[in-house]
Amino acid sequence: MKVSAIVGVIVLVVILLLGVFYMWDRSGPAASLSRQSGPISGKMDLIVTLKDSAELKDLTVTAVQGEKTFPILSKNYPSGTKEAKETFKVAPQPRLKEGPFKLEVTATDRSVFNFGAGNRSVLSQEFNYQNKPPSVTALSTAHNISRGGAALVVYTINREVDKTGVVFNGQFFPGYRQSDDIYACLFPFPHDIPEERFVPKILAVDRAGNERLTGIYFHLLPKSFPGDKIVLTDGFLDKVAAEFKDRFPQAATPLEIYLKANRELRVHDSKILSETGRNTSPVPLWEGDFLRLPNSAPRGSFAQLRTYLYQGKQVDQQFHLGIDLASLAHSEVPAANRGKVVYADDLGIYGQCVIIDHGLGLQTLYGHLSRIGVKVGDEVQKGQIIGNTGDTGLAGGDHLHYGVVISGQEVNPIEWWDRSWIKNNVTSKLESAKQVAPVSGR
Repeated sequence: MKVSAIVGVIVLVVILLLGVFYMWDRSGPAASLSRQSGPISGKMDLIVTLKDSAELKDLTVTAVQGEKTFPILSKNYPSGTKEAKETFKVAPQPRLKEGPFKLEVTATDRSVFNFGAGNRSVLSQEFNYQNKPPSVTALSTAHNISRGGAALVVYTINREVDKTGVVFNGQFFPGYRQSDDIYACLFPFPHDIPEERFVPKILAVDRAGNERLTGIYFHLLPKSFPGDKIVLTDGFLDKVAAEFKDRFPQAATPLEIYLKANRELRVHDSKILSETGRNTSPVPLWEGDFLRLPNSAPRGSFAQLRTYLYQGKQVDQQFHLGIDLASLAHSEVPAANRGKVVYADDLGIYGQCVIIDHGLGLQTLYGHLSRIGVKVGDEVQKGQIIGNTGDTGLAGGDHLHYGVVISGQEVNPIEWWDRSWIKNNVTSKLESAKQVAPVSGR
């Protein structure tokens, strides 16, 4: 082969290698934002994630609104950095006005290509800057709340929200959208918190992260609850031990098993009620007042502080958060009102248990059943038989433990047996609010 031909081949190979080398790693760093396009406030954190097969060089984040550009973040990376995650806020940006803007993320790597300038990638997303809290207006005015009871507040919010409801004493009870801008929230006055800690306020957090707290007018109605003494017999303790010994294998005596069940299972059951309370219809399913077990006599009242005695000594104290109703053994149990079954299984101290959702976080609980006649997902009508009374769980005899629960918090069932109370405090507010609600501002 002639020398010229060999040189030509070598030159061609070098050109090809240079071309491959130059075209290799032509893409810029991969970039992503933690939030998709939509409303955003100056208080909300954004996270940009970067990754590159070579090495990251720098990052800039800018906001573009109209003809103006506002610097948000600038970052240089040391050699060897291939991944990075940066958290930032759009604010403080006093010059950025409320309304649409574009967020541009520009990242460069340390590639030798582009004549040493590196590869660059640009991520651009549209946002709507909202830095003012939503407007909240309470439509219902009279809120008379008994200790251990419930109340309903109806209100409007002028924009879409991620979270809304009533808050007090570190607790949150969700509100549910009824129509247009109208929301309704059922909330309790727990039997065991001091009055000075019960200051309910409406919370609204919009999609941009802006928060509004609005007070409501309310009047507290004092109420006391009687106590009771429960004598634990050996026969009863043996019955409980037989049912719960597998749950507490380290407990040595029937009394120890009972005390563990009476204490630890109450905490467990409370968590289940909270979880079940979130599985609710956003609109009311019930109609009128709630039925009680027919031909039954009360055997235990709501918020009753029970002192448990064994061999003449106090061994425990617990609140009874429901009403015990006794009738004939294995009596048929009707659904108190129209709703949907959201729980039908064993539930700790309540034994065989059914929970029916009636909407707005309102649910009824039927405990100590000997038979469950429905399953989760069943839609039931008022008066429909859902099971039979029994003595499962920590029951001391055949009866029904009937409870009313609002978003996981047990409240006094007596109010919900009163048609007038329901009309004056719940349904009339929902109806009148629809008539006076302002035109939607969305």
